[in-house]
Amino acid sequence: MKRTDYLDWDTYFMGVAALSAERSKDPSTQVGACIVNPSNHIVGIGYNGLPNGLDDDVYPWDKDGDFLKTKYPYVVHAEPNAILNATEPLTGAAMYVTLFPCHECAKLIIQSGITEIVYGSDKYQDKDSFKASKRMLQDALVKVRQIDPVTVTVSP
Repeated sequence: MKRTDYLDWDTYFMGVAALSAERSKDPSTQVGACIVNPSNHIVGIGYNGLPNGLDDDVYPWDKDGDFLKTKYPYVVHAEPNAILNATEPLTGAAMYVTLFPCHECAKLIIQSGITEIVYGSDKYQDKDSFKASKRMLQDALVKVRQIDPVTVTVSP
């Protein structure tokens, strides 16, 4: 008789996104994304971090202060990294992401052809960026649903 306590697809793919988030060197926010095609094959993975080739010991990771001395102008979010890492066109794909996408990521998600977002946390739901994101995703008919976040424990 086969096992019955195996992971469902949502938990599995959110787990991959959560594991990817563990690659982020951001001290305050680690986000991971996993893109899945309609056949449930992973076609893209990403996490938030600096663009390729930039020294993460030289660039700032601060959240507050002078804009150019914070992480914000330099960090690429998990969602665009997953889109850029995709191995095939994303039309009809689903993105699993540990944190609800901001407005900039929502634009890229819509443009890439992703038709569903499954997310864990929505901790910034009251910020304008995320309100704009939800408006665009709704108008673009991108299905959005929240599931329980998956916790990944990584030992040193």
